Amino acid sequence: MLRTCRVLYSQAGPSAGGWQPLNFDGGAFHLKGTGELARALLVLRLCAWPPLVTHGLALQAWSQRLLGSRISGALLRASVYGQFVAGETAEEVRGCVRQLQTLGLRPLLAVPTEEEPDSAAKTGEAWYEGNLSAMLQCVDLSRGLQGTPGPARNNLMQLKVTALTSTRLCKELTSWVTRPGASLELSPERLAEAMDSGRNLQVSCLHAEQNRHLQAALRRLHRVAQHARAQDVRLLVDAEYTSLNPALSLLVAALAARWNGPGEGGPWVWNTYQAYLKDTHERLGRDAEAAHRAGLAFGVKLVRGAYLDKERAVAQLQGTEDPTQPDYEATNRSYSRCLELMLNQVSCHGPMCHLMVASHNEESVRQATKRMWELGIPLDGPVCFGQLLGMCDHVSLALGQAGYAVYKSIPYGSLEEVIPYLIRRAQENRSVLQGARREQDLLSQELRRRLLGGGPRLRH
Repeated sequence: MLRTCRVLYSQAGPSAGGWQPLNFDGGAFHLKGTGELARALLVLRLCAWPPLVTHGLALQAWSQRLLGSRISGALLRASVYGQFVAGETAEEVRGCVRQLQTLGLRPLLAVPTEEEPDSAAKTGEAWYEGNLSAMLQCVDLSRGLQGTPGPARNNLMQLKVTALTSTRLCKELTSWVTRPGASLELSPERLAEAMDSGRNLQVSCLHAEQNRHLQAALRRLHRVAQHARAQDVRLLVDAEYTSLNPALSLLVAALAARWNGPGEGGPWVWNTYQAYLKDTHERLGRDAEAAHRAGLAFGVKLVRGAYLDKERAVAQLQGTEDPTQPDYEATNRSYSRCLELMLNQVSCHGPMCHLMVASHNEESVRQATKRMWELGIPLDGPVCFGQLLGMCDHVSLALGQAGYAVYKSIPYGSLEEVIPYLIRRAQENRSVLQGARREQDLLSQELRRRLLGGGPRLRH
């Protein structure tokens, strides 16, 4: 079957000769100024210090009391905020994106909205309606970036479902859809029809208030997807905790049933798959096959996952089976298998199947680029790469300069909105931050070379 699938991309491989592995040795740092490199080294070293990550919000509050909001804010803007955030205003975001585009990188905008599971602090339809407005504005901002240099119709943005739907409802839906013989009342097709028609949906397993909230949540999700499709912006839906993911996948499947049809031009709604979960490879294969049978386009963002510690703690507390892989090497093997599965899907189904290799792991990126060449998948085709803004630049820049499609996940907003979001992301990505020692070493080497009189490396 693989030989047959490769016909789709014959003569379209990344190179006419043999595959040449990319060098992630920091050589692409010549594209960045010395001040940018110094800030990156300082911030990455700070973020690799566990007490700072663990007590980030308390330290921020202490800094404001001691230094005052103005000085504390200026320090944050010059360090953590400046490293990981595009800015607060639309013009600041556009400036950040223009700078990225000169480096061969693309934007993946993210609204920094958070709702902690079981939180009582953020409830009520007004909060979700406010988030809807922010998501619609993000669509407009993403669309507006098409006015800057770069390929058309390749704008992506992230969507967090729990910004528009309560985690309590998601847990309730999960408890029903994971039961044997789950009710057809909660089929993706029925939810998609309710989204499209706007008709009231009554689900017997939910009480009246939950049904009202579900109806409102479906309307919000539909509005974002409808607006994104009209503006040529593709939605990458974030994965969250295992207690929520079955419900999130149900809602994504409903959106996909409406917006990923064969006449729509590829997937407009993508789901995220976390390789650190034991069942991901099986579920990914099942979902890909189901989309193919239904004639739907299939979009995937493949990540390792960010909730490892909490997932294990919850499983231990509840006395349930740990859903995560036993160790980092097992997660790597899972990621590699999922990556191989999806690259073969892309090779077989071409424009109807898209993949983002969202990884900071050099070996995963090398595997992806090599298999793309072997399968004849073009560099700027249905496979792209993704990393966080302000991190893994030695990989991002090397990919971008080689002609691959590379996206940086870009949060934006005020200090008050973004700093709690960044601290949560840091807490969830401890292993990534603490494992960024190679990037720190490369930054140190480049800075030493420049300070000793070498100057920025020349481009070859």
